[in-house]
Amino acid sequence: MAEKSETGLPRAVMIAWGMEEAPQRGPSRGLSHERIVGAGIEIADAEGLGAVTMQAIAKSLGFTTMSLYRYVSSKDELLLLMQDAALKLPEKARLPEGWREGLRAWAELVREAYRAHPWVLGIPRGQSSVLMPNSMRAADLGLGVLGDLDLDMEAKVGTILVVSQLAASMVELEGDLAAEGLLATTSAGSALLGEVITPERFPHIAGLFATDAWVGGEEPGEDVPVIDGGTLGVDDEFGLGLSLIIDGLERRETRRGD
Repeated sequence: MAEKSETGLPRAVMIAWGMEEAPQRGPSRGLSHERIVGAGIEIADAEGLGAVTMQAIAKSLGFTTMSLYRYVSSKDELLLLMQDAALKLPEKARLPEGWREGLRAWAELVREAYRAHPWVLGIPRGQSSVLMPNSMRAADLGLGVLGDLDLDMEAKVGTILVVSQLAASMVELEGDLAAEGLLATTSAGSALLGEVITPERFPHIAGLFATDAWVGGEEPGEDVPVIDGGTLGVDDEFGLGLSLIIDGLERRETRRGD
């Protein structure tokens, strides 16, 4: 848990907004919050979140580990700062007019931020995260595109949360699928699946599995995808999710107008 300041605000929030002054004396004068956070992000990008330690960051910057603790009180505090810095949306982001297209464009910006630094998904998001400056800016942009939508603020905030969670979840799924690779089977494996995943037992999902892929003269010994069509189309699923959300918002707006 991130340490709180005397104001009751988490120190990470104070640091991110520039409300917490950096130490002015001592052997670590050459350090800064920005340098420490930047070094942490570089390590996470190159080696993953698990490689981020206070020792590793100190070594990369040429300082002692104790020097870092004059700027950040704990690893949790550092991770909050890294999370916010990594999820910064482009400064000159311009979203199209109209809440439907604007929301789609905003969702893509959020998804690309997660794609650029997928290790961020390993850091819990909570109330402290929401108070960070880049999180605030992203939410403000999202609410801005919903300005013309005839819904109350609670519904608009809920929409932003749901869409951002959809983006994060799809990036996580995309990473999991890429790490696993294409799951394929031989004809024998397909036959075994065909014996257990039958239309009689699973009438609504059995058709998704390529259990009959060997009918039609494929060469024995050649692997085929377990899921019919290869891998899941994450981009298509993301687009579908956004469409469902937009359709739901349109209906809700219509009901309010009746």
